[in-house]
Amino acid sequence: MGNQTVNEGKTNAIICHFWVIGLIIAFVLNMNKKNSFANFYIRQMIGLNILSFLNTWVVYKYLGSFAGWIVGVILFVLWVISFMAVLKGEKKLVPIFGEQFQDWFKGI
Repeated sequence: MGNQTVNEGKTNAIICHFWVIGLIIAFVLNMNKKNSFANFYIRQMIGLNILSFLNTWVVYKYLGSFAGWIVGVILFVLWVISFMAVLKGEKKLVPIFGEQFQDWFKGI
């Protein structure tokens, strides 16, 4: 992937890291001129947002607040890893789930 591709998609990749609103904005901005770098991180953030919603609605409800808090901290660490990679201009899969996110959301 070229340096120009990274530079063109970096803004959208950063925007998509800011919860669902940022994800929707980045998705819409990336629709006209598809950028592979931005698409990569949009797929990663779709997956992390889904896991975050599941944590809120399933883990907290059925396993308790302590388990939900632990999962939330893990998800935050995964988010930080992803965000730092965007700032460096690298494509870095989120540990544990990154490959699945790329596979599940490959149509995006």
